[in-house]
Amino acid sequence: MEAYNKILVPIDVFSSYEQIIERALKLASSPQDIHLLYVAYPQTNLEPYGLFLERDFSDEVRSQALSKLREIAEVYNIPTSHANVEIGAPADEIHHLADKISADLIVIGTHGQSGLKLLLGSTANAVLHGVKVDVLAVKVE
Repeated sequence: MEAYNKILVPIDVFSSYEQIIERALKLASSPQDIHLLYVAYPQTNLEPYGLFLERDFSDEVRSQALSKLREIAEVYNIPTSHANVEIGAPADEIHHLADKISADLIVIGTHGQSGLKLLLGSTANAVLHGVKVDVLAVKVE
């Protein structure tokens, strides 16, 4: 079996990600084949509930996550230019970046509990719908 050429690895930089990256590295011919992605949910408008957000925190979230993602990339010898942060719906952003970089594999973490959605996690399950490339779900301990 040949190694994958471009592997997209969406991770939560504020959670356990080591197993996911390590699995992707085993499948890649080199760390340069790995692209990391962190997706933050967009800021929602809470106005109907009487809560008003005075400013948009998207730029701060993006900056902090990108900084953390670049640190992670350096630890694993992944080019820091392969660190990506997007704001939006996780599955949509994962599909979009996979298309943009012509990924041939997505390696995503799961937190298994029970039932298909809980087994894969809602994001991993959503990624499977409409995906155009192979997906490897890594159970995170």
